[in-house]
Amino acid sequence: MNKHIGSSFDDFLEEEGLLAETEAVAIKRVIAYQVNQTMKAQKLSKVAMAQKMNTSRSALDRLLDPKNTSITLQTLERAAHAVGKRLRIEFA
Repeated sequence: MNKHIGSSFDDFLEEEGLLAETEAVAIKRVIAYQVNQTMKAQKLSKVAMAQKMNTSRSALDRLLDPKNTSITLQTLERAAHAVGKRLRIEFA
């Protein structure tokens, strides 16, 4: 009998030890998408965005890379401030 029948995909990922990593990648993809869309809406180039964030172009590239999950809160805060937004993080 299959132990996964009737369970959720989250349950399966948790049993396999993959849930936290999968959620981190999903969250990072959303963040990268939102920053990218905001940059497009404000017609900001990567160079201009990096300058507004007071960081390097390579740091911005890491932020925009949906697969790179190692990002600091400071970088997120700088990105939000650079485009006139506030960063809001909450536990749900």
